[in-house]
Amino acid sequence: MTASPRWQVAVTWARVGEGGHVAVRTSHWWEVLVAARERRPPQTLVHGALELVVDGRPLVVQMTPTWGRAAREVVATGPVGSRWLGWLPFFRYEIRYTRPPDPFGDGAVVVSDRREAVEAVLAAVPRVPRLTWGRRPEVSRDMWSSNSVVSWVLADAGLVDGCGPPPGERAPGWDAGLAVRG
Repeated sequence: MTASPRWQVAVTWARVGEGGHVAVRTSHWWEVLVAARERRPPQTLVHGALELVVDGRPLVVQMTPTWGRAAREVVATGPVGSRWLGWLPFFRYEIRYTRPPDPFGDGAVVVSDRREAVEAVLAAVPRVPRLTWGRRPEVSRDMWSSNSVVSWVLADAGLVDGCGPPPGERAPGWDAGLAVRG
């Protein structure tokens, strides 16, 4: 049995729509259309989750709808779909910290086990741009999404090398986060 880490930055990749029948179907057809437009074969879509261990305690950085009522610490909010609808809670997202009850699973890709790296990620999260989810930033052909937040934070913390989606899979928004961070 190995000891739990005291400090860690990790990314976990999950297929888009796991556990949700509608999301699986709509995401699949959306990817088929995007792949046709880009003249490439469709790929499996994945969602990256940013997981931290802060002094031995797990912490997840998430971008989620504002209407969730789980115990959380909201760091930032932004509009969904359209900036002018962003004043309605249904059209807003939160970037938040949540504390999972259990340690993370074995599928996490460890980016760093240094305290300084964890602190750099924690310092970057409040600085994430509040761009409109589902829209393309001017500097990117990719849309802003939860994957954008993960890539932007890792790039800002100097930890993005080798953290992209698994081979043969695509994380919509990943490139937007990198382009915005520049």
